Amino acid sequence: MSLSPQSSTTTCGWGLYLSSPTIPIACTVRSAATGITTAAVQAVRRIAIANPAYYGSEVSALLSKAIAVNKDPEAEYQKQEIQKHLSLLPKDEGFVSLFNGKDLTGWKGLVEGPIKRSKMTAKQKAADEIMRRDWSAENGLLVFDGKGYDNLCTVKDYADVEIYVDWKITPEGDAGVYLRGTPQVQIWDTSRVSVGAQVGSGGLYNNQKNESKPLLVADNAVNEWNSFYIKMVGNRVTVYLNGQLVTDNVILENYWDRSLPIFPKEQLELQAHGTRVEYRDIYIRETLRPNPYEVSSAEKAEGFVPLFNGVDMTGWVGNLKDYVARSGAIACIPSSGGYGNLYTEKEYADFILRFEFKLTSAANNGLGIRTPLDGGAAYFGMELQILDNEADVYKDLAVYQYHGSVYGVIPAKRGYLKPTGEWNTQEVVANGNKIKVTLNGTVILDGDIAEASNNFTATIDKQKHPGLSNKSGHIGFLGHGSELEFRSIKDKGAGSEEVGAWCHVLV
Repeated sequence: MSLSPQSSTTTCGWGLYLSSPTIPIACTVRSAATGITTAAVQAVRRIAIANPAYYGSEVSALLSKAIAVNKDPEAEYQKQEIQKHLSLLPKDEGFVSLFNGKDLTGWKGLVEGPIKRSKMTAKQKAADEIMRRDWSAENGLLVFDGKGYDNLCTVKDYADVEIYVDWKITPEGDAGVYLRGTPQVQIWDTSRVSVGAQVGSGGLYNNQKNESKPLLVADNAVNEWNSFYIKMVGNRVTVYLNGQLVTDNVILENYWDRSLPIFPKEQLELQAHGTRVEYRDIYIRETLRPNPYEVSSAEKAEGFVPLFNGVDMTGWVGNLKDYVARSGAIACIPSSGGYGNLYTEKEYADFILRFEFKLTSAANNGLGIRTPLDGGAAYFGMELQILDNEADVYKDLAVYQYHGSVYGVIPAKRGYLKPTGEWNTQEVVANGNKIKVTLNGTVILDGDIAEASNNFTATIDKQKHPGLSNKSGHIGFLGHGSELEFRSIKDKGAGSEEVGAWCHVLV
């Protein structure tokens, strides 16, 4: 089946398309540019509720939106009707229930935090006794009605997951969902202004460096059911509350030791915080991670090791919001402009760098070498252009601005990029003042930065480039607002602590 929003060339339109193997149904409703009309909401409600065979993420999203924009005089009754229907829908393929509706099978009591818990086993029996005192299964609901702060924990540990969970709190309520044993996707009564709850639920409350507040308030009133969709991949979390995006791919920090990344795998927890909270329809789907990236046996024999592990951003610093690990590659996703830079934690002097990259149309990025973490890498280090040369918007660039060029200093040959959407291979050799770039098997630049800049005093772009004389620095990808991907990043040897030694890097 399919139930999805449809675009319109004249007005804001929503189309509802439902079909089954035997009865095709097509119902299209239009709304003014200000949102879905009452008629559209009612069409979505009637058709979906009358046909329980229609379910899935698109159905749930439209029903949730119908709840949010319903202006009918009987909107409150209809909202409850839709919420009940949503709670009864089967989840997408691969989801399993974490709560059987009858007892606490699959759950255990809380024993300390993850770091301390890993070193003890004797306290679990006592924690389970407390759990059974304060948590119970009541009429198909999972309920905390105790006075303490002892979370309900899954027996099983989880890594990357998608979670659906409905929750309901009472006045002054406070709860949450711990991911990998770590607080937390926040739940609270938004009227509690004194503690900042007016920002709404769904934020990563305990973050300090990364965003902790939700994007908007999407909570239903206390004593009404709310629905979370939570997705965690790597160290990043996305949360939808009642069908609205409230946390968008934000890093979850390690509350227990902020010097460490989030744990790779840990238990899930439903938080107890001294007030009654009810949960229902808890479904989870585990997401398979890509295998860690490994170099070939031949490269390993030469001493190459991965600079990017293919799984997460360990070993990288800088713009970790727009540069993310995705499907075994580093993807630059310019959700907030994409102009920040991503750097290796280590510094490198002379090296061989190999990597693959895939461009989108008119993509613009850069490879920083021997660069500091601060300042423009093209000037305080060196920038080797990464650019879709064939895009019309770049037809009038200076020769030193095209792909592979040492920006402002040495031009590279053109004509050796693969079409956008295909993977390119590139090797960069930095040996003292000599820089060599090989693209898809062809040498497109082989020059001496000292000779090209009159011993670092004058360049063809007539700009100052003090970084040309750097002996070492970070390797980085330099965001210029475009989406693209990198993979196969490898490194031989150490960083700048061995200045003068060759470092072989394969990205």
